[in-house]
Amino acid sequence: MATALTSENVQEAWSALVQDVRTAVLLTLRNGRPFGSHVPYVFGSDWTRAYLHLSKLALHTQHLMTDPRVSLFIAEPDGQGKNPLALRRMNLQGKAAVLSPDAPSYGEIRERYLERFPQAEMMFGFGDFALWELRLEDAHFVLGFGQAFVSSAATPARWVHQKVERVAARKD
Repeated sequence: MATALTSENVQEAWSALVQDVRTAVLLTLRNGRPFGSHVPYVFGSDWTRAYLHLSKLALHTQHLMTDPRVSLFIAEPDGQGKNPLALRRMNLQGKAAVLSPDAPSYGEIRERYLERFPQAEMMFGFGDFALWELRLEDAHFVLGFGQAFVSSAATPARWVHQKVERVAARKD
């Protein structure tokens, strides 16, 4: 039987996934239905804050201006020899808001974004682009078969096995 993973192990796996995978699928709501877009991202100090540099001209940005609810989906790439059902993947839910250039964290986030995506520097000068902050509330992280974990923004470093979470919910 496999050794149970600790919250620290899951944190390390989360960190490795977001380091390896630089783009995600941003899910917004378009007329009440999910709409997916491929976006580059950076995270804050943990998974509860993600940052996107988006154009006002993009459909997903127009959706966010109407309804800020979002999901961000990050997945390990598939490939020959991999079992697609066992790929690492993370689904995060929350709300999005424009990060004001006057915000204390703006400069640091901009630099972090440009460090990861230097080709975006020119777009920071375009008037239709803005940094968006995703304020994420819930996380679902799958490391493979039988290895699904959940966390909440209240305790972002605490990961609970999904099976344990379901049992706890039934007792309530």
